[in-house]
Amino acid sequence: MTPAEAALADTPEPVGAMAHDDYYKIASDSLPGSGLGSYALPEDVRFVIHKGEGSRLQDVRGRWYIDYVGGAGALILGHAFPTVVEAVKEQAERGLHFFGTLNEQCIQLAEQLVPIIPCADRIAFTTTGSEATAYAMRTARAATGRSKVLKFEGAYHGNHDYSAYSVTPTALSNYPQGRPDTGGLPANMVDNVLVSPYNDLETVRKIVEENRDDLAAIIVEPLQRIIMPKEGFLQGLRKLCDENDILLIFDEVVTGFRLALGGAQEYFGVLPDLASFGKIVGGGGPLGCVGGKAEYMDLMNPLNKGKPNYSYVNGTLHGNPIAAVAGLATLAELSKPTFYKDLHALADDVCKACQEVLDKNRVPGLALGQGSFWQILFMDKPPVSHADVMNSDMASSRALDLAQMHEGLYVLPNVRRFVSAVHTGQDIEDTVRALDAACKRL
Repeated sequence: MTPAEAALADTPEPVGAMAHDDYYKIASDSLPGSGLGSYALPEDVRFVIHKGEGSRLQDVRGRWYIDYVGGAGALILGHAFPTVVEAVKEQAERGLHFFGTLNEQCIQLAEQLVPIIPCADRIAFTTTGSEATAYAMRTARAATGRSKVLKFEGAYHGNHDYSAYSVTPTALSNYPQGRPDTGGLPANMVDNVLVSPYNDLETVRKIVEENRDDLAAIIVEPLQRIIMPKEGFLQGLRKLCDENDILLIFDEVVTGFRLALGGAQEYFGVLPDLASFGKIVGGGGPLGCVGGKAEYMDLMNPLNKGKPNYSYVNGTLHGNPIAAVAGLATLAELSKPTFYKDLHALADDVCKACQEVLDKNRVPGLALGQGSFWQILFMDKPPVSHADVMNSDMASSRALDLAQMHEGLYVLPNVRRFVSAVHTGQDIEDTVRALDAACKRL
C-alpha cells in the first residue's frame, strides 16, 4: 500500500514499538510540556512520527499525513530523497563527525555555495539558522563597533537574545521599542534591539536617523513569513544602510534556496552585506552558514583572535561531513534547469485548489503564497505587515488548521507552510479532500 492509499485507510495498522499513549506518557515525564521547543499540539491532534517518506509522514499508529511543514522548510526534496539517503549512507561508513580540522566534504560544499550565494565572497559554516543569524549580527557589531540592531515586527531570527523581541507580540510595539518574547533576557537588550513595522520605509528611516551612531545593522527576512515586500522596500533598506554606514543582513534561513537557487537576493535583485542560511544548506541536516563580503567575513578568521574586531565563530558540528554530503546531493537537484519553475508551479496549484475549496464552502479565507511558501489566513487581502496578520481572524485560521490535521494534513496552526519538490498531483487531490472536510468541521 502506498502512503497516499494508506492515508485514506479507515483502520491503519500500528507501526510503533509501543502504543501512541505510552510514548506520550514517557514524553510527559521527560520533556517540558511533552513537546519539542515551543510547539506542543493539542491532545486531539498530536502524534508521534514513525517515519517520513517523500511528501508524507507516518505516525506510530500507522496514520499518514501530507507534510506541509517540511522540517521548517529545510526539506525541499521531501523525506528520504534517494540520492540524499545514498550520500549519507556512504559518508556514514567514512565518519559521522570530525572537529577542529577541515574535511573534504565541507570544502566541496563551500566551493559550490560561494558562487551560488550572490553576496558571498566567502562563507562560514554554522550548525543552525539561529547560529547563522547570531553570528551575522555579531560580525556586524564587530565591524562597526556599535551595539544596536534593527529588526522588523513579526520576524523570526532564531532563539538567541538579539532575536527574541516582537516575534509574536500580542499588541503592536511602541516603535522602536520591542516586546520581549521570553523571560531571562538581559535588561539592556531592550535598548539594543530596535523594532520597526515591515514594509514601512519611512518609519525605518526615522529610527535609523535617530540611532545611526549606535546602529550596527538592519536584519530582515526578505519575504517575512508570508508577507511580500512592497516594491522598492528592500532597495530602500539597501540605500539607507549605504547612506548611514550600517550593514544590511538578509535572514535567508527560509528564503535561501527556496525562492531561487540564489535565494531572495537573486529573486528580488538586492545584495545584502551578510546573509544567514539554515539547514537546507545541509539537506536538512545540522548545517547552516553565513555568507558575505570578504571585508566582513574575514573578521571571523581565527588568525585574528585577540584583535578588537575579531568575530568569534565556532561550533562542534560546523562543517559536519554527513550534512555536507546531504547538502551536495540536494544542490545537485536544485541546480537542474526546471527545478524552480516546477516547484513554484506546484505551489501555485496547491493555493489555487485550496482557494476553490474555501470559496465553495463560503469560508472567508485566502490561500496565499509566493514561490513554495503558502498559508491560509482569514482576511480579505494579502497582508503588508505583521499588524495585518494580527488583525486577521487568527482564532478561525487556527481552528481550520487544527481541523485539517484531523483530516490528514500536517500543518502547524497559524504558521506558514511549504510545498516540496516531491509533492504530487495526488497530494493536491488529497489536500482538497482534507480541506473540504475541515471546512465542514467548522
